Amino acid sequence: MKDNYFIDTNIFIYSFDLDAHEKRDKAKEIIKTALIDGKGFISIQVIQEFYNVATRKFKAPMDIISAKEYLETVFAQLNIVYPGINFISTGLDIQATTKYSFYDSLIISAALNSNCSILVTEDMHHGHKIQGLTIENPFL
Repeated sequence: MKDNYFIDTNIFIYSFDLDAHEKRDKAKEIIKTALIDGKGFISIQVIQEFYNVATRKFKAPMDIISAKEYLETVFAQLNIVYPGINFISTGLDIQATTKYSFYDSLIISAALNSNCSILVTEDMHHGHKIQGLTIENPFL
């Protein structure tokens, strides 16, 4: 991708899904590309959501040592967006105008705040445009 892009939590979760081979391979490709090209963004919310699932809901939950290693080798190498009042205010505006959930709206706000042109996610409406941001489902 030539522009900055935001990677939603589900991409990281799929990268560990042993039952969804095609999605796992595509998710790994997206993450690898982000680590190489330096244009991939995430937010603290993505990290928190990932660890909630990875350490509690994976078939074989991730242990703390592995979780910390993933933090250092993957998440810490990506561009991280940190929330602030304006960030949350924008999220509330997005929620009011799009009817996305509060947490999805915060993801959109994070993508907008990091000047991303694409939000890579399976969880929202593919092709939907919000303030110059295009939602893209990589699994279609």
